[in-house]
Amino acid sequence: MRDQTNDLFRLEHILQAIEVLTKNKTKYSFEEATSDPIVFFGFVKHVEIIGEAVYMLSKEFRAEHSDVDWDMIEKMCHVLVHGYYHIKPEQLWATVENDIPSLKPIIEKYYMELKRKE
Repeated sequence: MRDQTNDLFRLEHILQAIEVLTKNKTKYSFEEATSDPIVFFGFVKHVEIIGEAVYMLSKEFRAEHSDVDWDMIEKMCHVLVHGYYHIKPEQLWATVENDIPSLKPIIEKYYMELKRKE
């Protein structure tokens, strides 16, 4: 059973991973990131962290904040972890460039809401 008291920590983990991705995507072009497996899988890992933290959010939290497609984020994590041999670099890079920046303000808002309730 997922514990609602941990939702704040899960959101914090998501924000930390977003910060790493955001900071590092400016250091590498798509070609540079995909040509170095250590760099590429560093990006993969942080997207995985976001997905795993989403998976660990309580069902109540996810239901109360249904404007985010939590299931899609969770599914991407499962693909990255279990289908690592099917990872499409273009899709991952599009996620890092487009989806992650738009997710950040939403997660920050939710984080602040929970922080105020503490």
